[in-house]
Amino acid sequence: MLIFDADDTLWENNVIFERVIEEFVDWMERPGLGRDEVRAVLDGIEAANAVTYGYGSKVFLRSLGECLARLRGRAANAREAARIEGWAAAFDGGTVELIDGVPQTLAELAARHELLMLTKGEAEEQRRKVAASGLSKHFRGVHIVPEKDVTTYEELVREYGVAPAEAWMIGNSPRSDILPARSAGLNAVFIPHDRTWVLEHAELDPADGKVLRLGAFGELVRHF
Repeated sequence: MLIFDADDTLWENNVIFERVIEEFVDWMERPGLGRDEVRAVLDGIEAANAVTYGYGSKVFLRSLGECLARLRGRAANAREAARIEGWAAAFDGGTVELIDGVPQTLAELAARHELLMLTKGEAEEQRRKVAASGLSKHFRGVHIVPEKDVTTYEELVREYGVAPAEAWMIGNSPRSDILPARSAGLNAVFIPHDRTWVLEHAELDPADGKVLRLGAFGELVRHF
């Protein structure tokens, strides 16, 4: 069984957030408050809010508002709040940009293996992206969860009656895709993305022979 992450593995995601962050940092920086400092404050707020509220664009916009309040020492005024809310349009989920090689590769793999999709985030937002991608036809099941931890992977393979050692988790996030899957006994395929969210970074054990590292999604057909 092959289990696929979605955001930044099947389609572009974090690049959209990064574009908004760049605009937000441009807006916030001033003499005495550099870009790196603004980003560090925002990263800290996002990390805390992910624990409390989960993931998705609504939580992200909330984090922008809290960051503005912290940096300016006051809550956003009506004009500022409207500007932040205006960025919601970037995340409407009406279209997605598929990663190179994804449709062809999934079609080939689905002819040989059972495929699942496992994505985390706000359920309705993720459902919109799945629908817009047109990829659901390749998957036996699509699972949207609030968090990917060891229990998530244990329960998923148990649901499908698959031994952990016979399953592979494929994704770009060391923290959410690779490390918890390996802790649950699954194998993993790490396909790095140069715009992976900073909060998804983590160190992988280079000696772990159960983690296959690939440079591009299309390379999967040479291994499975």
